[in-house]
Amino acid sequence: MLASMKHSPSNTQTCPDFTREAILQKQLNGLVAGVDEAGRGPWAGPVVAAAVILDKDNIPVGLNDSKKLKEAQREQLFALITDNALVGIGLASVEIIDRDNILQATLGAMAQAIKALSPSPAIALIDGNKCPKLDCEARALIKGDQLSLSIAAASIIAKVTRDRLMCQMALEHPQYGFERHKGYGTKAHQQALTEHGITPHHRRSFKPIRKIIEHSGPSF
Repeated sequence: MLASMKHSPSNTQTCPDFTREAILQKQLNGLVAGVDEAGRGPWAGPVVAAAVILDKDNIPVGLNDSKKLKEAQREQLFALITDNALVGIGLASVEIIDRDNILQATLGAMAQAIKALSPSPAIALIDGNKCPKLDCEARALIKGDQLSLSIAAASIIAKVTRDRLMCQMALEHPQYGFERHKGYGTKAHQQALTEHGITPHHRRSFKPIRKIIEHSGPSF
């Protein structure tokens, strides 16, 4: 069973750690947020971003990059993070993705997530190589979810939040299997698109979906 307590130093060689956050907190005398997103690659659904400010004395055991965790572990950690940290969530809809492109939509969702934090951080560590425009300082960190515990926590919040949204979408469109593939371009998803066409939740700016529209027109 996962418990909420300080992250074990013995895991620092294989897991993200709190080193960067501790240094920046001391240098800036302010809070440090980790920011990550979920859903840049799928053909359907929104992109979700999360910002997390961890309590250095109450970091959940087992915290890691969401991609390295099983669903049950992510769900447990989601609860622990939301109970013991400051969390902000941002979302960019399919309409925004199609209008602005997936990169700009993602950066916009990240900015929303930071703005949702109260109090605001002095600096945000952003997973990836680009930073959104923020009112606070920001630093991009490539593979940040594997290096920073705050970004790893944000990756879990973003992933679980988006997965839950896709499961709700599956209730509306059960023939597409959104609860299983979460909108990614799996064979089952491709087959459902062939049989049923696209939904309002599909990203029309993405090449596979655009090809379907050009061939047969939108279904909804």
